[in-house]
Amino acid sequence: MKQNKVYTPRKITIWRGMGYGIVDFVGGGSMTIIGAWMLFFYTSYCNLTAIEGASIIGAARIADAICSLLMGSLTDNFYKTRLGQKYGRRHFFLLIGSPLMFLYITLWISGMNYWYYFTTYMVFEVISSAMMIPYETLPNEMTDDFNARTKLSSARMFISAGSTFLATFIPGQLFAILGQHSPIPFLINGTMFAFIFAIGVFICYSVTWEKPVTEEMKAELEKDQANSGNIYARLSGLLKDYASTIRLKSFRQHLLIYLFSFTGKDTFNTVFAYFCIYCLGLSATVAANMLSLSLVGLVVTVFAGIGMVKYGPKFLYITGYGLMLLMLVAYYALFTLHVKQHVILILFFISLIYQVGRAILEFTPWNVFPFIPDIDEIVTKRRRTGVYAAVMSFTRKSTVAVATMAVGFILDSSGFVKNATNEPIIAQHAIALILLIGTGGLVLLALIVALRFKLNKQSHQVVLNEIQRLRSGGSKDDATSEVKRVVKELTGLNYNQVWKDENG
Repeated sequence: MKQNKVYTPRKITIWRGMGYGIVDFVGGGSMTIIGAWMLFFYTSYCNLTAIEGASIIGAARIADAICSLLMGSLTDNFYKTRLGQKYGRRHFFLLIGSPLMFLYITLWISGMNYWYYFTTYMVFEVISSAMMIPYETLPNEMTDDFNARTKLSSARMFISAGSTFLATFIPGQLFAILGQHSPIPFLINGTMFAFIFAIGVFICYSVTWEKPVTEEMKAELEKDQANSGNIYARLSGLLKDYASTIRLKSFRQHLLIYLFSFTGKDTFNTVFAYFCIYCLGLSATVAANMLSLSLVGLVVTVFAGIGMVKYGPKFLYITGYGLMLLMLVAYYALFTLHVKQHVILILFFISLIYQVGRAILEFTPWNVFPFIPDIDEIVTKRRRTGVYAAVMSFTRKSTVAVATMAVGFILDSSGFVKNATNEPIIAQHAIALILLIGTGGLVLLALIVALRFKLNKQSHQVVLNEIQRLRSGGSKDDATSEVKRVVKELTGLNYNQVWKDENG
């Protein structure tokens, strides 16, 4: 009997890595467009106030976050269904997600009412979340090797950099051709990207694979409280499962770094068009072109991949966040000093360096994430990749919802006028301060946590070797002092507290 292709391991090449990473056109591309232009689209072409537009984005992100929690357990346990056995507990969601990507077009139709935008955005967010959670588990499914996983994650970040560039460059060109006072460029852009999303998801489904669920894995999964008892017991067990992830020191740190930095980046994207148009007196085309300097991420990703293996994530965090903080100060100075001569040229250099830092910001956490479930395994003896992906997605989308609504509230409170040609000076200062303090403060917090982060290639390999030794029947009594030290650093637990069947 021919083996199901979805369970057949293949060599991880650069091209296969690109096939895996192309789904980040959805994760990176759609979110870049939404982050940079959704609130602007709502306030400029849909007759919504800033707080109304932000409430739509915020509410959808909260629903998306709840969906992420449910999807973590669902994808881990989908092997129990016939569909999961035939198409894969991860890959089934890619298969059905592909055609549903065309719903992205509905977000960019102008002239509708509040509830139309609320519904369409809510539906797309939930669908993309239901697909992205299983997708994010694939590096763990495809290989246990650090370098191979880094190759996959690097390919994904390379694609993400390309999608971020296209998501900002294409709207700028459409503004230049069709005018920046028309909603048509947004609709054309949304249609183009919907086709890219649908095709990309199907390619990923076709070229990737996952591990078959062995009897040993089933036995471990069945031990979970989330998989036994009545619906209330399962819900309670599921919540305990998610809460238990915070016990892991490396994950706590990783989660804080990820939340602070990505929420800061999203805050920047939300207000940057406003900053260029209303604070610097430039056009939407200029704003889009400056954001499209994210193209530099294609080059940065290559060097960041080398740096990840050679120097570890801490080095990348310090470099990326340091560059971003310096450039945020430069943006604010450009506004407060009322620079007029060569402003576009100066803005270009500031934005270019900022985008170098941003590319490192986006690259590093998702290259770290595939190794977190290995650290968890030394504690729980279980493979809970879906649970960790769900917690990451839930917490990020929750904080982004709060941040987006906060931006909308600040804009409205500062006297921001929808569809205005010029904004009052107090609104201009509010926009500039959101850029400096909102984005900068969050990135600074991420940097502070990153300075204490210990997980790297060497420490991960120590844990991986210990897991293999214990699974082969080795005794915990034979663990070396180095193993005990590394386990303590990465898990936050003493060695005698790990590798147990029950971890309260």
